[in-house]
Amino acid sequence: MLTEFTSGLLVQNFCPPWPLSRFKLIAFDMDSTLINIECVDEIAAAAGRQAEVSAITEAAMRGEITDYKESLRQRVALLKGVPEAALQQVFDQRLRLNPGAQTLVRACQKAGMQTLLVSGGFTFFTDKIRDLLGLNFTRSNRLEINQGVLTGRMIDQDWGDICDGEEKRRTLQSTCQHLGISLEQSIAMGDGANDLPMMGVAGLSVAYHAKPRVREAAMVAIDEGGLDRLLEVLPATSA
Repeated sequence: MLTEFTSGLLVQNFCPPWPLSRFKLIAFDMDSTLINIECVDEIAAAAGRQAEVSAITEAAMRGEITDYKESLRQRVALLKGVPEAALQQVFDQRLRLNPGAQTLVRACQKAGMQTLLVSGGFTFFTDKIRDLLGLNFTRSNRLEINQGVLTGRMIDQDWGDICDGEEKRRTLQSTCQHLGISLEQSIAMGDGANDLPMMGVAGLSVAYHAKPRVREAAMVAIDEGGLDRLLEVLPATSA
């Protein structure tokens, strides 16, 4: 059971406040966490298939579809024939940082923390968000594009295939190892079922406007307001 800390901010299994300096790495999910949309759903709108794709996305995020990789393959297959230009249109016209995203990232960076964006979404968007916010590391999926249109497939990358929940966990673990820090010194923030594996191994797990299953599992649940509400629990300096 989660206990209310202040309105719309719930905590369990630890006693806030902890100083932000306690941590060395923060890992963000992208879609519906760091940004306001599910990118695959918005791309699907260009193909006239948004309702079909959104239904699969919602079921996957609630944890009703257990094979996330297959659910993503199904959604990406429905994007076949969408022009590459639609990706830029989604970024320009639909994608926005969620409230408080920049404030939280800047506070973490000022505290000396490293930043990781780990997403079941696509490199086209994670690369742009990385550059916009000055993030240190990213891991996501690459869409295959041929002659200016999406093929309905993804490209396997050097580090493996689809970035699902288990790959998010592995990425968090390997990034901690690379930095020479413990998992206890990491924070993981997400909203969907595929974020649970990385949230489960992090020192602090944070649910942002999340699905019920994720909200119940998290140590902190932000139900109202922006991402920067985490700073109410983790002040930038100790008291």
